Amino acid sequence: MCRTRFATGPAAPGIMTTMIGRLFSIVIDCPDPSRLADFYENLLSLPRVYDSHEYVVLKGPSGGDIVTFQRVEDYRAPQWPDPERPAHLHVDVLVEDLDAAEAKVLELGATLLEGSDKPIGYRVYADPVGHPFCLITPESVTLPD
Repeated sequence: MCRTRFATGPAAPGIMTTMIGRLFSIVIDCPDPSRLADFYENLLSLPRVYDSHEYVVLKGPSGGDIVTFQRVEDYRAPQWPDPERPAHLHVDVLVEDLDAAEAKVLELGATLLEGSDKPIGYRVYADPVGHPFCLITPESVTLPD
């Protein structure tokens, strides 16, 4: 049973009170982006807005609800709950200031995996238990309206 409690006073120590960024996209690794997108397009009623050999993007009408399917060679399907074959997805978090956001996520326990030495608008991190996620800037994102 899930219980939700709304705080009425100040945040507890260690709880963020200001947002670093906002969820931009859920990115799912797969062997065939078009085939997997077909499934989620029907499951979630999200239209396909970008389609290539490497990536397929589904996007909700309000601009949110973005799901990206990313081709991965030699893909190994997860075999939940087998820890030898974990789930394959990561989260993209849209931020305005990449350097400021990086400082905050590193302080929270993230590890930089790649990106800070390149003149691009995203960086890849691992969360404290190793799940990958990206901080991305608006300039690095090009999607149809």
